[in-house]
Amino acid sequence: MTLESKKPETELEWVRKAQDGDLEAFESLVSLYEKRIYNIARRLLESEADAEDVLQEAFLKAFEGLGKFRGEASFYTWLVKIAVNACLQRLHQRKKWATVSLNDTDERNNDDDYRPREVVIWEDNPEKIYSRKELREILNAAISSLPTIYRMVFLLKDMENLSADQVAGILGISLPATKSRLIRARLELRERLGNHFRKKSAEILPLDHTHG
Repeated sequence: MTLESKKPETELEWVRKAQDGDLEAFESLVSLYEKRIYNIARRLLESEADAEDVLQEAFLKAFEGLGKFRGEASFYTWLVKIAVNACLQRLHQRKKWATVSLNDTDERNNDDDYRPREVVIWEDNPEKIYSRKELREILNAAISSLPTIYRMVFLLKDMENLSADQVAGILGISLPATKSRLIRARLELRERLGNHFRKKSAEILPLDHTHG
């Protein structure tokens, strides 16, 4: 049996023991997921202090709500939903969440119709020009620049490797909305990265938005 196949069983055992009052078992769950939950919160809130607060709040709420956890989803998915909701509350408090709601299933946002404004020709191999640290900083800056509704979907799906169904459940939106926002996030991210990786001698080709 591989380590990957044993991990869910170990997690479930820890959850059951924690539900029975075993604090060490809950501490094992904290140790297993605290770094990932912190990173999600930091990327969404762009604040280390707020991410620390969300981390503590998420695990406190998870501990208090252990009796309600039935195992329909993994403990991690359940924990992520708690953390994301805590992040959303802070975004509301900052008044940065006034125009779009995650619960809005109206797809008139035309996410599927989004097209980049230009086609950028990238360098053949950015790794030849940039160090790993520089590449990581460029990528992080590009992700941070995405609108929050798209950054959330991209972060959970492409960086946390959750399924589209799991992401939809965590964010409380439809599966089609999840998929369309993921496409939009990827396109916008590629457009932003193009500003760094374009060939210096290449022309930028504008897209004609008048044709389908």
